[in-house]
Amino acid sequence: MDKFINRKEYIDKLVSYKDKDLIKVVSGLRRSGKSTLLELYREYLLKQNIGKRQIQFYNFELPENYLNKTWSDIYFEIKKKFQADKPNYVFLDEVQNIPLFEKLVDGLFASENTDVYITGSNAFLLSSELATLLSGRYIEISILPFSFREYLSARKIDTSNKYLNYEALFFDYVNETSLPKGVELRESGFDKIYEYLEAIYTTIIEKDITQRHQINDKRAFGNIVKFVASNIGNALSPGNISKTLKQDGQSIHHATVEKYLEYLVESFVFYKVNRFDLKGKLQLATQEKYYLVDVGLLNILAGKERITDRGHILENIVYLELLRRGNKVWTGTARNTEVDFVCKNPTGEIEYYQAAWQMITESTVEREFAALEKINDNYPKYLLTTDSFTQNRNGVKHLNVFNWLLETSENH
Repeated sequence: MDKFINRKEYIDKLVSYKDKDLIKVVSGLRRSGKSTLLELYREYLLKQNIGKRQIQFYNFELPENYLNKTWSDIYFEIKKKFQADKPNYVFLDEVQNIPLFEKLVDGLFASENTDVYITGSNAFLLSSELATLLSGRYIEISILPFSFREYLSARKIDTSNKYLNYEALFFDYVNETSLPKGVELRESGFDKIYEYLEAIYTTIIEKDITQRHQINDKRAFGNIVKFVASNIGNALSPGNISKTLKQDGQSIHHATVEKYLEYLVESFVFYKVNRFDLKGKLQLATQEKYYLVDVGLLNILAGKERITDRGHILENIVYLELLRRGNKVWTGTARNTEVDFVCKNPTGEIEYYQAAWQMITESTVEREFAALEKINDNYPKYLLTTDSFTQNRNGVKHLNVFNWLLETSENH
C-alpha cells in the first residue's frame, strides 16, 4: 500500500513549514498515523539530498530510549550528533513520556540550525507548560484517521468509475474502521479489525487515561464512555449524563463526569463541539455535542447496541471532514432553529452545514431546509444528504454527501 499518497495533505503541510522557525507538533489519536507521517517526511528529506546524519529520530514509546535518562541526558546525546554548519532535523516521537520534556524541546529549539518535530497522542502535550513555554513558536498539525477519500484510495478503489456504489463503501468505512492499520487488516476479516480496535482502545484507556489520571472506578469510567458513544451528535452536559446514569442505578457526580469527558477529549477519542448562539454571535458554555474520532470504535464502545441512527453517523463523518479541511466548528442554535454545524473556514469566512441521511418524506425535506433557511444572513449554506438527485432551494445548496466527501482540497 503506498502510504505516501494517502497522507499527502499532511506531508504538504510539514513541507511548507520545513526550516521555518517553529516547532512542528503532530498530534492525534494513537495509531492515527503520526509515526508513519514522520517516516514519510524523513523519506522526503532524504530525497531532498539531506544527509542521513542530519536526521535524528527518537521513539519514546520504547523505554530503552528514555529509562534512567533525564531530559538533559537526551538533550546532550542529540546535540553530540549534530552536523556542524548544516541543518539538523530532530524527530521526537511520543515525547510526553519524558519527564520535563518541554525543557528538552525548548533547548533543541533554541539551538542553531535545528528543525524540531514532535508527536504526542495526548493533547496534554500542548496543555499548560509546553504551550506557555512555546507560546507563538509552534505550529500544531492535528492528524485524523483516514477520510472517506483516503480510505477508498487505500482500498485501491477507482473513484473515477461513475457506477460505484458509494453507499455500500460508506457502510464498510463506518462499520469497520478508518484507522490506517485497521484498513490493511480488511483482508484478514472483521475479527482482526475488531481485535485491533479493542487493543488500541484498551491502550488509550489504560495507559493514557486511567493510569495517568489515577482513575480507580474503571466501571464508572467505562459507563460514561459507552453513554457518550451511544449519544453521538446529541447535546450533552455533565449534569444530564450524571442524572441519566443515576436512573440506571449508577451514581457518578457531575464533576467527575466532566473530568472524564475532558480526559477523553484530551486523548483524541472524542471531539467536543461547543454551541454557538446564532443571534448573539457568541459561544455558549453548555450542552456540547461529542463526535467519535473513528466511528469503527462504536463496535467496541457500544457493542451490539451500536447506534442504528445513520443520520448521526453521517453527521459524525461530516464533522471530521470539516475539521480535516481546516475549519473551526460549532453547532448553531437560535430561538427557533438548530443547525448542525457553523464553521469558520481557513480564510475566516462563515459557512453553515446541515447533514441528513435521506430526503424521503416531505417533512424531512421541510425540516432540513428550514433549519438553514431560518438563518437570515448571506453566508453559504449547505445541505448534505445521500440523495442522488439534489435540489437547491432559497439559496441553500443541496449536495450529495459522497461527492462532497470525495472533493479534494483543490476543489474547496
